[in-house]
Amino acid sequence: MSANEPVSESVQYPPPALLFDLDGTLIDSVYQHVLAWREALSQFGLDVAIWTIHRRIGMSGGLFVTALRREIGGKLTDEQLRDLTTAHAEAYARLRESVRPLPGARELLATLTEQGVTWAIATSGQAVSARPALALLGLPEDTPMVTRDEVRHAKPDPDLFLAAAALLDVDPTHAYVVGDSVWDLLAARRAHTLGIGLLSGGYGREELIYSGAFRVYEDPQDLLDHLYEVGVRRTL
Repeated sequence: MSANEPVSESVQYPPPALLFDLDGTLIDSVYQHVLAWREALSQFGLDVAIWTIHRRIGMSGGLFVTALRREIGGKLTDEQLRDLTTAHAEAYARLRESVRPLPGARELLATLTEQGVTWAIATSGQAVSARPALALLGLPEDTPMVTRDEVRHAKPDPDLFLAAAALLDVDPTHAYVVGDSVWDLLAARRAHTLGIGLLSGGYGREELIYSGAFRVYEDPQDLLDHLYEVGVRRTL
């Protein structure tokens, strides 16, 4: 083959699919979750600093409370831990009205759909908390989404992203994970996907890069403005 001949289409790399976290990535809900956990913990007489809670947002709720039990010396029983998770869900439901889509989130998803790029949402949240976000984002009920209820382990395990890739019928190595926390990016690395970090969940740029992000953007709008940097092209 001469230098001027085009490469055969048979060796073209498939276009990437995008696997999105939800809280702090598509919707501005991280601090509502922080406050909900703070309220739930206070019901059990536990005074935990807000910054400590924020550092763990993005983990599964079960892993969150397990880590918390270690920090407070194992003072909560398994039943109390389950009740704590329920209390968080109830507190978050009361704060849900204040949650908004992050800048550019709706436009980013609409652009990907219009360009024929496959995508899904993979969240550590339970379906009861996560599914109402679809309407907030202007998405139909059948939007590809994997929630904590559907996998054995949530982030930082890779199960959510592997399940989302399977839902789209794509190889995880041909996908990007878009997330706002170190837990998203650790899970992405374990799923053998490339990670894209967003600052909209409160983590710093350096933290996201050290956790494996190969690009970091301010929010969904910033990612939309720079889609060309991550190799997203029109496929239709």
